[in-house]
Amino acid sequence: MTPQLELPIEQLLRELTPQVLGTVVRRYHNFSAAEDAVQEASLAAAIQWPIEGLPANPRAWLIQVAIRRMTDHIRREVARRRRENEVAVSRDELANQPVAEEDDTLVLLFMCCHPVLTNASAIALTLRAVGGLTTAEIANAFLVPESTMAQRISRAKQNIKTSGIPFELPDKKERVKRLRSVLHVLYLIFNEGYTTSVGSELNRADLSQEAIRLARLLQGLQPDDTEAAGLLALMLLTDARRKARTNGEGELVPLEKQDRSLWDREQVTEGVALLSATLPKGAVGPYQLQAAIAAVHDEALHYEDTDWPQILALYELLKRMSDNPMITLNHAVAAAMVHGPIKGLELLEVLKEDTRLANHFRLNAVRAHLLELAGDREWAIEQYRIAGNKTGSLPERNYLLTQAARLSSEH
Repeated sequence: MTPQLELPIEQLLRELTPQVLGTVVRRYHNFSAAEDAVQEASLAAAIQWPIEGLPANPRAWLIQVAIRRMTDHIRREVARRRRENEVAVSRDELANQPVAEEDDTLVLLFMCCHPVLTNASAIALTLRAVGGLTTAEIANAFLVPESTMAQRISRAKQNIKTSGIPFELPDKKERVKRLRSVLHVLYLIFNEGYTTSVGSELNRADLSQEAIRLARLLQGLQPDDTEAAGLLALMLLTDARRKARTNGEGELVPLEKQDRSLWDREQVTEGVALLSATLPKGAVGPYQLQAAIAAVHDEALHYEDTDWPQILALYELLKRMSDNPMITLNHAVAAAMVHGPIKGLELLEVLKEDTRLANHFRLNAVRAHLLELAGDREWAIEQYRIAGNKTGSLPERNYLLTQAARLSSEH
């Protein structure tokens, strides 16, 4: 039995679906129809495999089922359009065609980030096709309503269909043009895996591990790009803490209370080495700076040893490069750790006017934490409760409401 077959079916499907989609798109050059066919194949697998057992080659099984769905689609199109030049290929012929062994996920990644799409649409479509995120999860990552994101993804699919974008890895010059979008997609996929926005689990290791796998492929494809290396380092250094983020009951454990002996020191070493080799090469970008912040956290043997002044300095550099409100939020936390909670609360005020974050639970959660540090328990309790009732993540909700209950009992 191969290691792949030992994975839970849900995780196995998540890892194989982008690869299968890449193969079907390569063969039929119809992104939207191929995505529908692969989704149907995955649904069939989710129903049949637990009953009938895993096939000898799950990837080939999914490809063949998706091909059959595509054949049905072509036949329907032939019947509807009545065009003589559209001929459906028989199922038997397709079933006998060899299945390509190459992993087309990286090709699919670059295809979805084609310049014909707006940057936002390209990223949204790639998160859906490559990351397997739901529309609701993508909307959460972009801080927009789900209906807005659904329309954006639909338009992106239509643009892919009408533009005739070839399914092939672009040349080096063209890759450079699309690279920033590709990096951002992988960053968002990793973040959703590391801290899941909805559901009963704090993280989805399969999703973050797939992001790391693709980041490795991308860094190998673009070895001279410092931000590609920076992103991979950031993922490794962040994911190294995953096992310590929950206890035996699946409850969230904050950074200051984590058992650091559970941190993956091999990943920390690899991430630090990659970052150390990258920083001297040229201009420093946002991913390298975030990786440097993660490295400072990871290199502290105890929470009390954390070099907060260095982290604050790095966040100040990062704020100059990026208009991301989450960075502003984290900068406020770092400032509070250096200059006191009142300073952090002052810096949060600017975010009240930022529509991207004004209604996000993390703003209330951070405010609650800083209010607690400042001794304002009553308002901290209120903010913890507001934050807990806003989040779709059950572990985070439970943690935040527990903090509110703890302060109430101590009051």
